[in-house]
Amino acid sequence: MASAKAGGKSRGSRRMSRELALRALYQWQLAGGDLARLLAHAEEDEDYVQANAPHFQGLLEGVLKEAGRLDEALAHHLDRPAAQLSPIEHAILLIGAYELAHSLDVPYRVAINEAVELAKRYGGTDGHKYVNGVLDKLAKVLRSVEIEAAGR
Repeated sequence: MASAKAGGKSRGSRRMSRELALRALYQWQLAGGDLARLLAHAEEDEDYVQANAPHFQGLLEGVLKEAGRLDEALAHHLDRPAAQLSPIEHAILLIGAYELAHSLDVPYRVAINEAVELAKRYGGTDGHKYVNGVLDKLAKVLRSVEIEAAGR
């Protein structure tokens, strides 16, 4: 299997792509910055070589472009305004919502599980439970056909 260093960037880890997107979105929420600057900063990260670069770039660009719409979709399932969420949990929810809405090649259960794993690693004590609950409710709206098919 080709390594990411050997030019197989598209074969890298999607999990690492999500982690790098989380870091970039955290930075964006706290300090701002445009896509080019966030991408350049991420590319300097030693973990970048392990990531699936196209997936990372698609996530980051997509979330930045869709942040307002993603927050609107999430708002129906939150117990408080998105601005009151921790920046980590907010970024994780944005990534999960983006994947549920736009990455149809990622099964809904995988999108939710990956977000929960990020929350376990980087979020608050019970943040993963909150992320799971919110994304589960959002999946029922965005992926109802997939969920129905899985139940059969």
